[in-house]
Amino acid sequence: MNIILMGPPGAGKGTQAERIASEFQIPHISTGDAFRQAIRQGTPIGVEAKSYLDRGELVPDEITIGVVQERLQQPDCNLGFMLDGFPRTIPQADALEQILSSSGKSIDNVIDFYVDRNLLLERLTGRRICKSCGATYHMVFNPPKVDGVCDKCSGELYQRSDDSAEKVGTRLDEYDNKTAPLLDYYREKNLLREIDGEQEIQQVTETVFSFLRGKA
Repeated sequence: MNIILMGPPGAGKGTQAERIASEFQIPHISTGDAFRQAIRQGTPIGVEAKSYLDRGELVPDEITIGVVQERLQQPDCNLGFMLDGFPRTIPQADALEQILSSSGKSIDNVIDFYVDRNLLLERLTGRRICKSCGATYHMVFNPPKVDGVCDKCSGELYQRSDDSAEKVGTRLDEYDNKTAPLLDYYREKNLLREIDGEQEIQQVTETVFSFLRGKA
């Protein structure tokens, strides 16, 4: 079972990825993890990727594709894998298709978690963190007992700059602009399954599991 997970920041993709990996015993591969493994192992392409990262530059597509290709050749991917954060563009999707076809494999399912933008903003801007102990809260889903005060140590709670409405809005715009063509790409191949990410977490999980068992 070879899966691609898609969904905007705040859609709950990370939680579902952990559950899918555990239930179906396939590795969960994020591009970040693939980069770290290649760099740790000191592979030629990992060394090249590190040079860009150390300079604070964006890693070119061909390097990213090469890192993912190396990761997919690891033995734990023989019986399936789940990609998270790759592909992000149509050229990356085309490259992935070529990589897999060269070894007689293909993508079986592309799962997209969709959530209304206003709810995503609520989820992503509601996080608060304690300056003293680092405890995390959410103003809607897990609020502190006293507004602005940590339950554990009475420290001051603050909002990270990345969680501001402006920054979150930019992240969501970037995702929408890059991802919309990719959703159409996989929809045309009859691989896309869109899951309502606004359901309760367990309901989302059951919907995904039911679909994957039917497609296994």
